[in-house]
Amino acid sequence: MYRYQVLIEYVGTNFVGWQIQSNGKSIQKLIQTKLSKLLKEKVSLVGSGRTDSGVHAIEQSAHFDSKKKIQNLDKFLKSLNYFLNYMNVSILNIKKRNINFHARFSAKQRIYKYVIFNRLSKPSIEKERGWHIIKELDVLLMKRGAKKLLGTKDFSTFRSSSCNAKSPIRTMKSIRIKSIKGRIEIQFKSQSFLQQQVRSMVGCLKYLAEKKWDLKKFNLVLKSKKRILCAPPAPAKGLFLEKVIY
Repeated sequence: MYRYQVLIEYVGTNFVGWQIQSNGKSIQKLIQTKLSKLLKEKVSLVGSGRTDSGVHAIEQSAHFDSKKKIQNLDKFLKSLNYFLNYMNVSILNIKKRNINFHARFSAKQRIYKYVIFNRLSKPSIEKERGWHIIKELDVLLMKRGAKKLLGTKDFSTFRSSSCNAKSPIRTMKSIRIKSIKGRIEIQFKSQSFLQQQVRSMVGCLKYLAEKKWDLKKFNLVLKSKKRILCAPPAPAKGLFLEKVIY
């Protein structure tokens, strides 16, 4: 048995998410089907984690096993992309890995990026690639709020009701916020995230930056561990899985 890792870029707009579901097209099912066709055997694709409907990936990571060795990885990569590119899905790289490698459980850090267009006009070139907010946001206040999210905490406030993680405790290693000409990028780094955690945190940071909340209220919501107090989650279209570090 041979194990291979693939790095994947995709636009999530027209998918129900990464994970195979009965209610529509998933990225996992699309790639798995094409792999099985090319390798002429049933293949199971394992991702580093699920991304929700509408969420994009700059570099998702996954692995699969094959009974036979792939002789020419470059040729295989080109063939695979031939069947995927029309769906705005690209395999960036494929490499042979040790059988002990696991796309999900071997991951040391995951990096997500959220994009906000803070300007009067809607984006055209980057339509469906960010959250358009007209009201001017206070980025410095957003940065002060982000500091309160760092470290090991109970993130129950930011956890979707459908999240099946065993524990709400997560360690937020870093949050970086940069703003250039009305484009705000927020990068989150942690070993793992709860379902809708990033989008929920962004929603609360937006309330803070709009001055609907002050820092005292933001901190109170965080410490409450009550989902009902969370601001509405940011839309999926602004979220990108940027990188998985092993």
